Amino acid sequence: MAFYPKLVLDALSHVRYPGTGNDIISAGMVEDNIRIDGNKIFFALVFDKANDPFAKSLVKACEQAILTYVGEEAEIKGNIEVRFKKAAPEVQEKLLPGVKNIIAVSSGKGGVGKSTISSNLAVALANEGYKVGLLDADIFGPSVPKMFGLEDAHPILEEIGSRELIRPEEKYGVKMLSIGFFVDPQMAVLWRGGMASNALKQLIADANWGDLDYFVVDLPPGTSDIHLTMVQTVCITGAIVVTTPQEVALADARKGINMFMGEKINVPILGLVENMAWFSPAELPENKYYLFGKEGGKKLAQDLQIPLLGQIPIIQSICEGGDNGWPVACDSDSIIGKAFSELARNVIKQVEIRNSTRPETKKVEVHK
Repeated sequence: MAFYPKLVLDALSHVRYPGTGNDIISAGMVEDNIRIDGNKIFFALVFDKANDPFAKSLVKACEQAILTYVGEEAEIKGNIEVRFKKAAPEVQEKLLPGVKNIIAVSSGKGGVGKSTISSNLAVALANEGYKVGLLDADIFGPSVPKMFGLEDAHPILEEIGSRELIRPEEKYGVKMLSIGFFVDPQMAVLWRGGMASNALKQLIADANWGDLDYFVVDLPPGTSDIHLTMVQTVCITGAIVVTTPQEVALADARKGINMFMGEKINVPILGLVENMAWFSPAELPENKYYLFGKEGGKKLAQDLQIPLLGQIPIIQSICEGGDNGWPVACDSDSIIGKAFSELARNVIKQVEIRNSTRPETKKVEVHK
Protein backbone atom coordinates (compact mmCIF):
# COMPACT_ATOMS: atom_id res chain seq x y z
CA MET A 1 0.00 0.00 0.00
CA ALA A 2 1.29 3.40 -0.96
CA PHE A 3 1.28 6.11 1.70
CA TYR A 4 0.84 9.80 0.94
CA PRO A 5 0.75 13.01 3.06
CA LYS A 6 -3.02 13.51 2.82
CA LEU A 7 -3.57 10.10 4.35
CA VAL A 8 -1.23 10.98 7.23
CA LEU A 9 -2.95 14.34 7.85
CA ASP A 10 -6.38 12.68 7.90
CA ALA A 11 -5.11 10.19 10.46
CA LEU A 12 -3.62 12.89 12.68
CA SER A 13 -6.84 14.91 12.59
CA HIS A 14 -8.23 12.28 14.97
CA VAL A 15 -5.64 13.24 17.60
CA ARG A 16 -6.65 15.93 20.05
CA TYR A 17 -4.39 18.06 22.20
CA PRO A 18 -5.44 17.47 25.84
CA GLY A 19 -4.74 21.07 26.82
CA THR A 20 -7.45 22.52 24.55
CA GLY A 21 -9.40 19.60 23.12
CA ASN A 22 -8.68 20.78 19.56
CA ASP A 23 -7.35 18.37 16.95
CA ILE A 24 -3.64 18.87 16.29
CA ILE A 25 -4.11 19.64 12.58
CA SER A 26 -6.47 22.59 13.05
CA ALA A 27 -4.31 23.70 15.99
CA GLY A 28 -1.30 23.96 13.64
CA MET A 29 0.78 21.54 15.68
CA VAL A 30 1.91 19.44 12.71
CA GLU A 31 4.61 21.03 10.59
CA ASP A 32 4.16 20.99 6.85
CA ASN A 33 7.18 18.75 6.35
CA ILE A 34 5.70 15.23 6.15
CA ARG A 35 8.21 12.90 4.50
CA ILE A 36 7.47 9.36 3.32
CA ASP A 37 10.19 6.85 2.49
CA GLY A 38 8.63 3.50 1.62
CA ASN A 39 6.76 2.45 4.77
CA LYS A 40 8.57 4.99 6.90
CA ILE A 41 6.67 8.16 7.83
CA PHE A 42 8.41 11.24 9.23
CA PHE A 43 6.94 14.53 10.54
CA ALA A 44 7.35 17.04 13.36
CA LEU A 45 5.07 18.11 16.19
CA VAL A 46 5.39 21.71 17.37
CA PHE A 47 4.62 22.76 20.95
CA ASP A 48 4.39 26.29 22.36
CA LYS A 49 6.38 25.55 25.50
CA ALA A 50 9.54 23.50 26.00
CA ASN A 51 8.14 21.93 29.17
CA ASP A 52 4.75 20.98 27.70
CA PRO A 53 3.38 18.21 29.97
CA PHE A 54 1.50 16.52 27.10
CA ALA A 55 4.43 16.18 24.69
CA LYS A 56 5.24 12.49 25.31
CA SER A 57 1.63 11.34 25.47
CA LEU A 58 0.79 13.22 22.28
CA VAL A 59 3.64 11.51 20.39
CA LYS A 60 2.27 8.12 21.45
CA ALA A 61 -1.25 9.17 20.40
CA CYS A 62 0.06 10.19 16.97
CA GLU A 63 1.89 6.86 16.57
CA GLN A 64 -1.31 4.99 17.40
CA ALA A 65 -3.39 7.12 15.00
CA ILE A 66 -0.96 6.40 12.14
CA LEU A 67 -1.09 2.66 12.81
CA THR A 68 -4.90 2.74 13.12
CA TYR A 69 -5.88 4.97 10.18
CA VAL A 70 -2.94 4.65 7.80
CA GLY A 71 -2.04 1.01 8.31
CA GLU A 72 -0.28 -1.34 10.68
CA GLU A 73 2.57 -1.76 8.21
CA ALA A 74 3.47 1.94 8.63
CA GLU A 75 6.84 2.47 10.37
CA ILE A 76 6.32 5.50 12.64
CA LYS A 77 7.88 4.71 16.02
CA GLY A 78 10.85 7.02 16.66
CA ASN A 79 10.15 9.05 13.51
CA ILE A 80 8.14 11.89 15.10
CA GLU A 81 10.32 14.90 15.86
CA VAL A 82 9.30 17.18 18.73
CA ARG A 83 9.98 20.88 18.30
CA PHE A 84 9.19 23.95 20.40
CA LYS A 85 8.29 27.43 19.25
CA LYS A 86 10.95 29.99 19.98
CA ALA A 87 9.74 32.56 22.43
CA ALA A 88 9.38 35.91 20.76
CA PRO A 89 12.19 38.18 21.94
CA GLU A 90 11.04 40.57 24.59
CA VAL A 91 10.90 44.01 23.08
CA GLN A 92 12.23 46.50 25.57
CA GLU A 93 11.35 50.11 25.22
CA LYS A 94 14.48 52.15 24.64
CA LEU A 95 15.41 54.27 27.63
CA LEU A 96 15.61 58.01 26.99
CA PRO A 97 14.39 57.78 23.37
CA GLY A 98 14.39 61.56 23.00
CA VAL A 99 17.97 62.05 24.22
CA LYS A 100 20.61 62.55 21.54
CA ASN A 101 23.82 62.58 23.60
CA ILE A 102 24.57 61.28 27.10
CA ILE A 103 27.69 62.76 28.69
CA ALA A 104 29.10 61.22 31.86
CA VAL A 105 31.16 63.59 34.03
CA SER A 106 33.51 61.72 36.33
CA SER A 107 36.54 62.21 38.55
CA GLY A 108 39.10 59.87 39.99
CA LYS A 109 38.70 61.31 43.48
CA GLY A 110 36.44 63.65 45.41
CA GLY A 111 37.05 67.34 46.01
CA VAL A 112 38.19 68.27 42.51
CA GLY A 113 35.01 70.21 41.65
CA LYS A 114 33.31 67.62 39.46
CA SER A 115 29.76 68.66 40.42
CA THR A 116 30.65 72.32 39.89
CA ILE A 117 31.91 71.49 36.40
CA SER A 118 28.82 69.35 35.64
CA SER A 119 26.37 72.03 36.75
CA ASN A 120 28.08 74.89 34.96
CA LEU A 121 28.63 72.81 31.82
CA ALA A 122 24.89 72.04 31.71
CA VAL A 123 24.03 75.74 32.06
CA ALA A 124 26.64 76.73 29.44
CA LEU A 125 25.23 74.20 26.97
CA ALA A 126 21.74 75.61 27.60
CA ASN A 127 23.13 79.11 26.96
CA GLU A 128 24.29 77.86 23.56
CA GLY A 129 20.66 77.13 22.71
CA TYR A 130 20.57 73.38 23.33
CA LYS A 131 17.99 71.36 25.26
CA VAL A 132 19.85 70.08 28.32
CA GLY A 133 19.18 67.66 31.16
CA LEU A 134 21.30 67.14 34.28
CA LEU A 135 21.17 63.97 36.36
CA ASP A 136 22.81 64.08 39.78
CA ALA A 137 23.98 60.46 39.95
CA ASP A 138 26.14 61.13 43.01
CA ILE A 139 23.65 59.21 45.13
CA PHE A 140 25.59 59.46 48.40
CA GLY A 141 26.62 63.11 48.06
CA PRO A 142 24.07 64.96 45.89
CA SER A 143 25.05 68.58 45.18
CA VAL A 144 22.74 69.72 42.40
CA PRO A 145 19.84 70.89 44.64
CA LYS A 146 22.21 73.24 46.49
CA MET A 147 23.99 74.50 43.40
CA PHE A 148 20.72 75.40 41.69
CA GLY A 149 18.95 76.76 44.75
CA LEU A 150 16.38 73.96 44.68
CA GLU A 151 16.88 72.46 48.14
CA ASP A 152 13.15 72.75 48.89
CA ALA A 153 12.04 71.30 45.54
CA HIS A 154 9.91 68.16 45.50
CA PRO A 155 9.34 66.85 41.95
CA ILE A 156 5.82 65.67 41.23
CA LEU A 157 4.42 62.83 39.16
CA GLU A 158 2.68 63.54 35.87
CA GLU A 159 0.66 61.17 33.72
CA ILE A 160 2.28 60.49 30.35
CA GLY A 161 0.26 58.03 28.29
CA SER A 162 -0.41 55.06 30.54
CA ARG A 163 2.46 55.81 32.92
CA GLU A 164 3.08 58.15 35.82
CA LEU A 165 6.52 59.72 35.45
CA ILE A 166 8.58 62.05 37.61
CA ARG A 167 8.66 65.57 36.22
CA PRO A 168 12.23 66.94 36.44
CA GLU A 169 12.78 70.34 38.01
CA GLU A 170 13.86 73.05 35.57
CA LYS A 171 15.98 76.13 36.17
CA TYR A 172 18.33 78.24 34.04
CA GLY A 173 17.20 76.24 31.00
CA VAL A 174 18.28 72.90 32.49
CA LYS A 175 16.01 69.98 33.42
CA MET A 176 17.38 68.17 36.46
CA LEU A 177 16.80 65.39 38.92
CA SER A 178 18.73 64.40 42.02
CA ILE A 179 18.23 61.91 44.82
CA GLY A 180 18.65 65.01 46.98
CA PHE A 181 15.10 66.01 46.02
CA PHE A 182 13.73 62.90 47.72
CA VAL A 183 15.79 62.52 50.92
CA ASP A 184 16.31 64.62 54.03
CA PRO A 185 19.23 66.96 53.21
CA GLN A 186 20.37 66.80 56.84
CA MET A 187 20.67 63.01 56.85
CA ALA A 188 23.34 60.81 55.30
CA VAL A 189 22.20 58.39 52.59
CA LEU A 190 23.04 54.95 54.02
CA TRP A 191 22.13 52.62 51.19
CA ARG A 192 23.70 49.41 49.99
CA GLY A 193 24.95 49.30 46.40
CA GLY A 194 21.88 47.53 45.01
CA MET A 195 19.48 50.04 46.53
CA ALA A 196 21.50 52.99 45.24
CA SER A 197 21.65 51.46 41.76
CA ASN A 198 17.88 50.92 41.70
CA ALA A 199 17.31 54.53 42.76
CA LEU A 200 19.52 55.71 39.89
CA LYS A 201 17.66 53.55 37.38
CA GLN A 202 14.38 55.03 38.56
CA LEU A 203 15.63 58.58 38.05
CA ILE A 204 16.51 57.60 34.48
CA ALA A 205 13.66 55.32 33.42
CA ASP A 206 10.75 56.71 35.44
CA ALA A 207 11.21 60.39 34.63
CA ASN A 208 9.80 62.47 31.80
CA TRP A 209 13.07 63.78 30.36
CA GLY A 210 11.52 64.46 26.96
CA ASP A 211 13.69 65.61 24.06
CA LEU A 212 17.24 66.59 24.98
CA ASP A 213 20.31 67.42 22.94
CA TYR A 214 22.62 66.78 25.88
CA PHE A 215 22.02 64.73 29.02
CA VAL A 216 24.81 65.48 31.51
CA VAL A 217 25.31 62.85 34.23
CA ASP A 218 27.22 63.90 37.34
CA LEU A 219 28.75 60.61 38.51
CA PRO A 220 30.13 59.92 42.00
CA PRO A 221 33.91 60.29 42.45
CA GLY A 222 36.11 57.24 41.94
CA THR A 223 34.73 53.99 40.54
CA SER A 224 31.70 52.27 42.03
CA ASP A 225 28.49 50.32 41.48
CA ILE A 226 26.90 53.53 40.19
CA HIS A 227 29.38 53.74 37.31
CA LEU A 228 28.66 50.14 36.36
CA THR A 229 24.90 50.73 36.64
CA MET A 230 25.15 53.68 34.24
CA VAL A 231 27.08 51.83 31.54
CA GLN A 232 24.73 48.84 31.90
CA THR A 233 21.57 50.97 31.72
CA VAL A 234 22.18 53.53 28.96
CA CYS A 235 24.45 54.03 25.97
CA ILE A 236 26.85 56.77 27.04
CA THR A 237 28.04 58.97 24.19
CA GLY A 238 31.26 59.87 25.95
CA ALA A 239 32.88 60.65 29.29
CA ILE A 240 34.53 63.78 30.64
CA VAL A 241 37.07 63.38 33.44
CA VAL A 242 37.68 66.24 35.87
CA THR A 243 40.95 66.65 37.74
CA THR A 244 43.10 69.27 39.44
CA PRO A 245 46.79 69.80 38.53
CA GLN A 246 47.83 68.04 41.75
CA GLU A 247 49.78 64.77 41.35
CA VAL A 248 47.45 62.83 43.67
CA ALA A 249 44.40 63.88 41.66
CA LEU A 250 46.15 63.15 38.36
CA ALA A 251 46.99 59.58 39.41
CA ASP A 252 43.33 58.91 40.23
CA ALA A 253 42.15 60.64 37.06
CA ARG A 254 44.35 58.31 35.03
CA LYS A 255 42.64 55.31 36.68
CA GLY A 256 39.21 56.74 35.89
CA ILE A 257 40.14 57.29 32.26
CA ASN A 258 41.48 53.76 31.99
CA MET A 259 38.23 52.43 33.44
CA PHE A 260 36.13 54.05 30.70
CA MET A 261 38.58 53.11 27.94
CA GLY A 262 38.90 49.50 29.11
CA GLU A 263 37.68 46.71 26.85
CA LYS A 264 34.76 45.77 29.13
CA ILE A 265 33.38 49.34 29.42
CA ASN A 266 34.60 50.93 26.17
CA VAL A 267 33.10 54.39 26.60
CA PRO A 268 34.85 57.07 24.51
CA ILE A 269 36.69 59.81 26.42
CA LEU A 270 35.57 63.22 25.17
CA GLY A 271 38.37 64.90 27.08
CA LEU A 272 39.84 66.14 30.33
CA VAL A 273 38.93 69.24 32.34
CA GLU A 274 41.62 70.74 34.55
CA ASN A 275 39.79 72.45 37.40
CA MET A 276 41.47 74.82 39.88
CA ALA A 277 44.16 75.30 37.26
CA TRP A 278 45.34 78.51 38.91
CA PHE A 279 44.19 81.21 41.29
CA SER A 280 43.56 84.77 40.14
CA PRO A 281 42.59 87.34 42.79
CA ALA A 282 39.74 89.69 41.91
CA GLU A 283 41.94 92.76 42.27
CA LEU A 284 44.65 91.26 40.01
CA PRO A 285 42.76 89.19 37.45
CA GLU A 286 45.78 88.96 35.14
CA ASN A 287 47.94 87.30 37.77
CA LYS A 288 48.05 83.52 37.98
CA TYR A 289 49.13 81.62 41.07
CA TYR A 290 49.52 77.86 40.60
CA LEU A 291 48.47 76.57 44.00
CA PHE A 292 48.22 72.89 43.07
CA GLY A 293 50.93 72.65 40.45
CA LYS A 294 51.17 73.96 36.92
CA GLU A 295 49.38 72.39 33.95
CA GLY A 296 49.28 68.89 35.39
CA GLY A 297 45.97 68.20 33.66
CA LYS A 298 47.29 69.52 30.37
CA LYS A 299 50.32 67.23 30.57
CA LEU A 300 48.12 64.22 31.44
CA ALA A 301 45.89 64.91 28.43
CA GLN A 302 48.93 65.09 26.19
CA ASP A 303 50.35 61.89 27.67
CA LEU A 304 47.09 59.97 27.12
CA GLN A 305 46.44 61.67 23.78
CA ILE A 306 42.99 62.92 24.75
CA PRO A 307 41.62 66.46 24.29
CA LEU A 308 42.06 69.07 27.02
CA LEU A 309 38.55 70.54 27.06
CA GLY A 310 39.29 73.43 29.38
CA GLN A 311 41.28 74.88 32.26
CA ILE A 312 39.05 76.44 34.90
CA PRO A 313 40.73 78.79 37.40
CA ILE A 314 39.90 79.22 41.08
CA ILE A 315 37.66 82.27 41.28
CA GLN A 316 35.78 83.32 44.39
CA SER A 317 32.56 83.79 42.43
CA ILE A 318 32.46 80.06 41.55
CA CYS A 319 32.19 79.13 45.22
CA GLU A 320 29.73 81.93 45.96
CA GLY A 321 27.54 81.01 42.99
CA GLY A 322 27.41 77.34 44.02
CA ASP A 323 26.50 78.24 47.61
CA ASN A 324 23.85 80.72 46.51
CA GLY A 325 22.19 78.52 43.90
CA TRP A 326 23.39 80.53 40.94
CA PRO A 327 25.94 78.75 38.70
CA VAL A 328 28.49 81.26 37.43
CA ALA A 329 27.95 80.06 33.84
CA CYS A 330 24.64 81.96 33.98
CA ASP A 331 26.69 85.13 33.44
CA SER A 332 28.26 84.25 30.12
CA ASP A 333 29.86 87.70 29.86
CA SER A 334 32.00 87.33 33.01
CA ILE A 335 35.55 86.01 32.82
CA ILE A 336 34.65 82.69 34.41
CA GLY A 337 31.39 82.56 32.44
CA LYS A 338 33.42 82.81 29.24
CA ALA A 339 35.64 79.96 30.46
CA PHE A 340 32.61 77.72 30.85
CA SER A 341 31.23 78.85 27.48
CA GLU A 342 34.52 77.79 25.89
CA LEU A 343 34.32 74.48 27.74
CA ALA A 344 30.78 73.90 26.40
CA ARG A 345 31.83 74.67 22.83
CA ASN A 346 34.79 72.30 23.10
CA VAL A 347 32.48 69.56 24.40
CA ILE A 348 30.06 70.15 21.52
CA LYS A 349 32.96 69.88 19.06
CA GLN A 350 34.25 66.64 20.58
CA VAL A 351 30.76 65.12 20.62
CA GLU A 352 30.36 65.93 16.93
CA ILE A 353 33.75 64.34 16.16
CA ARG A 354 32.93 61.29 18.24
CA ASN A 355 29.52 60.80 16.59
CA SER A 356 30.92 61.16 13.08
CA THR A 357 33.84 58.76 13.58
CA ARG A 358 32.60 56.07 15.98
CA PRO A 359 29.50 53.87 16.23
CA GLU A 360 27.00 54.27 19.06
CA THR A 361 28.32 53.10 22.41
CA LYS A 362 26.79 49.80 23.47
CA LYS A 363 25.48 49.08 26.92
CA VAL A 364 27.71 46.80 28.95
CA GLU A 365 26.22 43.30 28.98
CA VAL A 366 25.64 41.67 32.35
CA HIS A 367 26.76 38.05 32.39
CA LYS A 368 25.11 36.07 35.18
